[in-house]
Amino acid sequence: METTAAKDTRALVLHPDITSDPDRRDAHYALDEAVSLARALPGLDIVGAETVRLAKLQPGKLFGKGKIEELGQRIAADEIGLVLIDGPVTPVQQRNLEREWKTKLLDRTGLILEIFSDRAATREGVLQVEMAALSYQRTRLVRAWTHLERQRGGLGFVGGPGETQIEADRRAIDEQLTRLKRQLDKVVKTRTLHRAARAKVPYPIVALVGYTNAGKSTLFNRLTGAEVLAKDMLFATLDPTMRAVRLPTGRDVILSDTVGFISDLPTQLVAAFRATLEEVLEADLILHVRDISHPETEDQARDVETILEDLGVARTTPLIEVWNKIDLVPASDRDALLTLAARRDDTLAISAVTGEGLDRVIRAVTAELDRDRTRETVTLAHGDGKRRAWLYNQGVVLSETETETGTDLTVNWTPAQAARFARL
Repeated sequence: METTAAKDTRALVLHPDITSDPDRRDAHYALDEAVSLARALPGLDIVGAETVRLAKLQPGKLFGKGKIEELGQRIAADEIGLVLIDGPVTPVQQRNLEREWKTKLLDRTGLILEIFSDRAATREGVLQVEMAALSYQRTRLVRAWTHLERQRGGLGFVGGPGETQIEADRRAIDEQLTRLKRQLDKVVKTRTLHRAARAKVPYPIVALVGYTNAGKSTLFNRLTGAEVLAKDMLFATLDPTMRAVRLPTGRDVILSDTVGFISDLPTQLVAAFRATLEEVLEADLILHVRDISHPETEDQARDVETILEDLGVARTTPLIEVWNKIDLVPASDRDALLTLAARRDDTLAISAVTGEGLDRVIRAVTAELDRDRTRETVTLAHGDGKRRAWLYNQGVVLSETETETGTDLTVNWTPAQAARFARL
C-alpha cells in the first residue's frame, strides 16, 4: 500500500526573519502560522520548517550564498519537492532559487492563492480566485494554466507539468483572459442584483469576522445548527454562509460566516474577495471573534481592524468583540480575562466548543439590535403593499392608521433598517 508521504509533495517551510525590519512579527509565531498555512493545502507533507535570520534580503537570491548552499544540501537530502517562503519573493528571486535548489518554490501569496483555489466553492469564489491568480502570475513564468480546464480547484503552482509547457501556458493565459473578462462582467451585474436583493432582506444581518482559525465557523454552527466546515485549519471557510437565527424575542436575524483574515494578506486578494465580504459591509452588527488564547491575539485583532477599514466598513456599524476559546486559556489567567470582559460593554468571553457564554452572545445581539431604535411615522400610498410587508417582516411596526391618501405607520427601527427601507 502506498504511504501518504510517497503520494504527497515533500515540503520545507522557511520564514525569513529580517532583523532590520522594526515591524517584524515574532519569528516563532510567524513560523507556526506559515506551517499552519502549508498544512491547509492538501497534498503536502511538511517535512521541515525553520526561521532564517537575515540582516536584509538579497535582491537576486533572497538569501546569502552560504545559506543557499546549506539549504540546498538539506533540500537534496530530504528530497524536498516544494519550498514555501513565508513572505514575498520576486520573480527573479524565485527563478534563481529554483535553479539553485532544483525544486519548485512558492511564496506566501502563491500559497494563499492555492488554498483559496482549493476551498472556493461557488462560481463567484472560483472566478475571484482566478482573477487574483492572474494578477499574481502576470510577472511570472507560468507552469500550468491548463488547470483552468480541470474540474478540481488548485492553481497548478504545486503540481504543474514543467517548464516545457510555458509556451502553451502563455497561449492559455491569453485565451483565459478573454473568457475571464466576459465572466467578470456578468459577475458585476449579478453582484448588483445581489446587493438589491439584500436591501430587501426582511431581517437584520449579523456578520461574524475575525482572524483565520479564531473559531468563527464553530460559533456559527453552535448558533445556527448548521454544518459549516469547522476545522482547526487556516482558511477553513472561504465562501460566505448565511443562515437565519431566531432570537428569544421571536425576531429573526441573518447570521453570516465569512472568510478569515490574516496578516499580510495580499492586497489583490482583499480586492478579489470584496464580494465575499459584502455581507460585512451591509451588516447591522459585527461580531469580531478573537482567539483569546493565542499569544498574538492583540496583533491579530489589529490586523482584522485594519482590513475592516480597508474594506470601507463604516465606523458607525456596531461591533461586539467575542473572546473565543476561553477554555484554552491557562487557569492562572482565565479569571482575570473573564473579569476584564465583564467590565467592558462591548466584549464577551466564550467558548464555542464547550458552549460557555453562548447565551450571553444571544442576549448581547438582541440588545444591540434594539439599542439605537428611533420612533418615526412612515406614510405609504394605498397600493404600496410591498414596502408595507417589508416593514411588518422586520417587526418594526408599532401601529397603523388609515388616511385619505394612504397609510401612516408608526415604526421603531434602527438607522440601518431606515437606510435599507429608503433603498427599496
